[in-house]
Amino acid sequence: MGDMFRSEEMALCQMFIQPEAAYTSVSELGERGCVQFRDLNTEVNAFQRKFVTEVRRCDELERRMRYIEFELKKDNITFPTLDEDMEPFAPNPREIVDLEAKLESIETELRELSQNAINLNSNFLEMTELKQVLEKTQTFFSNSQNINLDSRNQMDHHQQSGQLSFVAGVIKLEKFFAFERMLWRISRGNIFLRRSEINEPVKDPETGHCISKSVFVAFFQGEQLKQRVKKVCAGFHAAIYPCPNSQQEREQMLNDIRLRLQDLRMVLNTTADHRNRVLVAASRSLATWSIMVKKMKAIYHTLNMFNLDVTNKCLIGEGWVPSKDLTIVQNALIEGSKRAESNVPSFLNVIAPDEQPPTFTRTNKFTRGFQNLIDSYGMATYREINPALYTCITFPFLFAVMFGDLGHGLVLLSFALLMVFRERQLRKIKGEIFNIFFNGRYIILLMALFSLYTGFIYNDIFSKSMNVFGSAWFVDWNHSTILNNSHLQMDPGRHVSGVYAMGLDPIWQLADNKIIFLNTYKMKLSIIFGVLHMIFGVCMSLVNHCYFKRSINIIMDFMPQIIFLVLLFGYMWVKYSAQSEELANTPGCAPSILILFINMMLFKHQEPLEGCEEYLFEQQELVQRIFVIIALACIPWMLLVRPLYEENIDVEQNPNSHKIQKSDSRGHGGHGNDDEPMSEIFIQQAIHTIEYVLSTISHTASYLRLWALSLAHARILVLIEGLSAFLHTLRLHWVEFMSKFYEGLGYAFQPFSFTTLLEGVEE
Repeated sequence: MGDMFRSEEMALCQMFIQPEAAYTSVSELGERGCVQFRDLNTEVNAFQRKFVTEVRRCDELERRMRYIEFELKKDNITFPTLDEDMEPFAPNPREIVDLEAKLESIETELRELSQNAINLNSNFLEMTELKQVLEKTQTFFSNSQNINLDSRNQMDHHQQSGQLSFVAGVIKLEKFFAFERMLWRISRGNIFLRRSEINEPVKDPETGHCISKSVFVAFFQGEQLKQRVKKVCAGFHAAIYPCPNSQQEREQMLNDIRLRLQDLRMVLNTTADHRNRVLVAASRSLATWSIMVKKMKAIYHTLNMFNLDVTNKCLIGEGWVPSKDLTIVQNALIEGSKRAESNVPSFLNVIAPDEQPPTFTRTNKFTRGFQNLIDSYGMATYREINPALYTCITFPFLFAVMFGDLGHGLVLLSFALLMVFRERQLRKIKGEIFNIFFNGRYIILLMALFSLYTGFIYNDIFSKSMNVFGSAWFVDWNHSTILNNSHLQMDPGRHVSGVYAMGLDPIWQLADNKIIFLNTYKMKLSIIFGVLHMIFGVCMSLVNHCYFKRSINIIMDFMPQIIFLVLLFGYMWVKYSAQSEELANTPGCAPSILILFINMMLFKHQEPLEGCEEYLFEQQELVQRIFVIIALACIPWMLLVRPLYEENIDVEQNPNSHKIQKSDSRGHGGHGNDDEPMSEIFIQQAIHTIEYVLSTISHTASYLRLWALSLAHARILVLIEGLSAFLHTLRLHWVEFMSKFYEGLGYAFQPFSFTTLLEGVEE
């Protein structure tokens, strides 16, 4: 947890590496993943860098592997993925030659097999269509049921006399009807067309998709009409096949085609078996090859960020490293030199940074989810306090205030425990929505545990109550007011044996004023938690000011903010959290906090009920007036002190300047040292002051969502209500809590890491 209090200290390092050890050294650094390299060649075009040729070789290898993967998917062949402990190291540059030859051989063989398969399938398709044409035309000539007697006699007469010709072929079924109309138009109805659909599935040789086709025979007279028919067939991409006139020739040709089809099937099966063996052999190593090439490409991309010294005998690189990991980087450089058998060792220097370092917070699988919630709002400025440490508790607690139900909490707990105990198996499941839940499994676990607690406090389990400790309410018949009270009410002073042990007394389920009581109970809880949460956020700004030695900010920002918040809102709930003994025994005299707060701000009075007191203690009115005056005085304090202070500092440093040099008093890092006119300083401070004053009121009211959702929770589904409560809790942390102290102006530490690269987080 100590690492999460604020981001880690970063060091800017300069590495001097011998050229022969550069590849292996960067490979070792990639395995450890603790250096974010800076590009020292920003002015050099990407195509003119030193290792651009090696990057292109890796691109070509990736292209070949993508082709092999495409062919595997086309044949529905799966290839296994490697576990983290089985991932190969980056290959030696000399080994890549063998890999290039291997992939080139596989690609060439697959392309040849694919082309041969296309050619064979094309021949097979033609033979199949020719077989269908011969079989269908045999039916056309022999089946008298399809042609009336006069048409058949006329067709036989013209065919025997040599005056009637015909063209047989195959056309796609979807084009046939347009094809038929076109033939009718060009011949003015003088073409006799017959067709029959092919029942066997016909596959396209290129795509492998099934196509519906139909056999047709067109009978006509004259050579001129024959040429027209052939042109129409060509226009509709209809295949024309030779078909003998005599039945004996057709039968002989059909037998030959059937024999050739059998031979083609044998050749196709042999080709498919060989292709399958090649693909299966490639699938066993494809995952390993892919990881090796990705690592190699990443190494050369990183080396392109390095610079050469003046003697061209040493590569110089710069990068951000967590101070705790400097030893790891030094050991990686030593190991890289050993692997390359370099005689000159590489060394590391820590240099002074010239820019704001990146923000890096070391997390584990438990804290990573909470850190992601904070980073989604904005990356923390370097070394400022990290809200994720406190969010581990406040986030699930505020969620549980809205989601308080023992039954629903158990449902949520079961889901969280399933993901926690089976995380190794579930980690392999791919899916964007599931990954969101899985990565937040520990958040869900804590939200479920806190929901069990608040559900017990609310005495609520699936909208029912439990009588665990025995109700504190009883009926004292000796002092009962039932018979003498038209409202059938009993005096709590005579019918309550004490305070219920923990949570709500189950007798409230039978009370007529149950809803009214729960409304006031949960509303006051929500405001109390909200004020405490905001006060805690303002106090976090004090921690930042002390750490960055901005003591003047404590006077200019923290003090007026905390005084304004505590004297107005904190006083209201601390003072009125309990009543005096006299008022507690006086029915109807409980004070209205909202009315008292309004009267306090307006310096007004309100006549109390008969027998009641307006105030809870003597001199309360005077105390409230003093608090309001001090709180209102904090507004000009926040508005004027900072601009006047900065103007005074600037005048002392540069009496002739008409601009203020903006000091780095509110922020730190990469913003500051900007000359701004005095008017802009006042405008910015005015915006800051108005925003804080108004947001204090609106943020306090915003915590009423804790009350509203807790009341609505009993009537809504678990999943929908859980998502709603999660989003409202997220908003309370991002807006109401973190806005009091969190700047979020940093940028993330993104080290060169093979693990991150292979997970697909970075390119």
